[in-house]
Amino acid sequence: MKEILADLKGWQAQGKRIALARVVDIEGSGPRLPGAAMAVNEDGDVAGSVSGGCVEGAVVHEALQCLEDNSRKIVSFGYSDDEAFAVGLTCGGTIHLFLEPLDW
Repeated sequence: MKEILADLKGWQAQGKRIALARVVDIEGSGPRLPGAAMAVNEDGDVAGSVSGGCVEGAVVHEALQCLEDNSRKIVSFGYSDDEAFAVGLTCGGTIHLFLEPLDW
């Protein structure tokens, strides 16, 4: 979370709306541990990572939806080990994320 603070402060100074995604749980293997965070501003700019790249695009979509709806939600992304290998990922597992608009 600390690594995204500079981006958050910059976006706040620009008056940008921001959604925050945080890993709250993992099942099986996962690229990031609970507590990992990613912020997405209203322009689709990203700071941080919750998956090391495997599902970041889908997380951006969900984050922008949270900003549009002013909603909070838990979303899950995952693959079995066999499915992950088939699409070029190194591990299976499921990550559970909590997404919410950041309230300054």
